[in-house]
Amino acid sequence: MSRPVSSGPASSSPGLPRPVFPRHAASLLLWRATPAGVEVLMGQRAAGHRFMPNRLVFPGGRVDLADRAAPAAAELRPDTRAALERRAPPRLARALAIAAARELEEETGLRLGGAAPHLDVLAYLCRAVTPAAQPIRFNARFLIAPAEVAEGRLQGSGELEDLAYRPLDEVLALPLAPITARVLVEFRAWLAMPEAERATRPLPFYRGQEHRFLE
Repeated sequence: MSRPVSSGPASSSPGLPRPVFPRHAASLLLWRATPAGVEVLMGQRAAGHRFMPNRLVFPGGRVDLADRAAPAAAELRPDTRAALERRAPPRLARALAIAAARELEEETGLRLGGAAPHLDVLAYLCRAVTPAAQPIRFNARFLIAPAEVAEGRLQGSGELEDLAYRPLDEVLALPLAPITARVLVEFRAWLAMPEAERATRPLPFYRGQEHRFLE
């Protein structure tokens, strides 16, 4: 079982910088099945971003203070809530789900079911923490929802460019950021599971870009 990420110093040696504390964040994989195969909604981060510029990513971002008290039209399913609460207290776990829905709307124009999000459409996929040596770090949870639950017209806000549903197999063949590729592999494995097994499967956790654990 993995341990929580420490906010303490990486080394007691003088002159070495203290690691940046990873901020809580959430991303949402919105997907749809087509006759040609599964597609995932992704966009390219603008070149001016400090974190992962020019990279193809899912809608997402850090948790805001307001997310902890934001209303929802429907609450999380028990299995999704339990997965989020493995490494987060209940209020933060819910705020992560709210953040995923909010970022989806801000970055794509799509809503999860209405003005207040329907959190019950969300499933949990995995968690990843940015490597300690990076100047910007996130403790990111990756959630999943089917495209048919989203309302609105797909339109970018400027944060993500070239927004589109992209064929999963084609995206995996692109030069993605390593953690994005690993999340997509986890998603493909989730899709291949019988639906009854998804809620009880071991929960993957990535520390850095390559070290995979089960929570």
